[in-house]
Amino acid sequence: MNRGQEREALVWGLVGVTLFAATLPMTRLAVGSTDAPQLSPWFVTFGRAAVAGLLSLAYLGWQHAQGRLRIPVRSQWPVLGVTAFGVIVGFPLFLALALRYVPSTHGAVVTALLPLSTAVLGALWYRQRPSAGFWACAVLGSGLVLAFMAWRAGGFYLGAANLYLIVAMTTGALGYIGGARLTPSLGAEQVICWVLACSLPLTLPVTWWFAPATPAAIGPMAWLGFAYVALFSMWIGFFAWYRALALGAVRVSQIQLIQPFLSLLFAVPLVGERLDLATAAFALAVIATVFVGKKMPIHQGSPA
Repeated sequence: MNRGQEREALVWGLVGVTLFAATLPMTRLAVGSTDAPQLSPWFVTFGRAAVAGLLSLAYLGWQHAQGRLRIPVRSQWPVLGVTAFGVIVGFPLFLALALRYVPSTHGAVVTALLPLSTAVLGALWYRQRPSAGFWACAVLGSGLVLAFMAWRAGGFYLGAANLYLIVAMTTGALGYIGGARLTPSLGAEQVICWVLACSLPLTLPVTWWFAPATPAAIGPMAWLGFAYVALFSMWIGFFAWYRALALGAVRVSQIQLIQPFLSLLFAVPLVGERLDLATAAFALAVIATVFVGKKMPIHQGSPA
């Protein structure tokens, strides 16, 4: 990869990470809190995928008209299903459920471990053999996140919200791995479009079922949050991110380390949350373990 391609990859990666970083505070705006609930987490999850799915249909139709449409082969459909479960259902649903109970700054610290979780699941998927140093970083990072959750809960009681965040992080990592595996053959943009378009038979009826009975009763900021996660978090962000990964996955993946910090910063003006020193310190410690862990050697194997 030459310098021009490397620069382009880093720019696209920064765009994608910045768009994804606002997902937590925007989801918080959309679902509200337990004291002032807004849109249902189920509506936000499936509604954002339905909106992005309809846009994806139009994009795939345009690609077909241009003669550039790539149709998945039979062996790729199971991977598409795994990707859909991770990025359409698992991560956004459990994130939305969690953010009803905890601030987005809390979620940013827990999900800071997502890059390392992706690496762990990727190593298992591809039957790779991570070094002892890699596993040490994974254990240390997980321990820091557990300590943070226990500290915020006032004792070693994780609670439903933290369990939701752990499930969101795990399923999100699974979706990232599936999408990365499909990108070389289907193309960066078409991966997420195929995933979203093929999920419409599920996302459209569930969106209709959980739609608010009186939309006017929902605050405008909640609708703004929903529009953001539908257009940018679920669709346009993946265009930039997968394009960046296709250009240079190793270097670009390091940019994801700044995503938790951006989420913490966005939460202050968007949701009015307070960023305390302890939360920032935990975030920095987790990100440091992820950075070191991603530098540790992983011996290559064959995909499962």
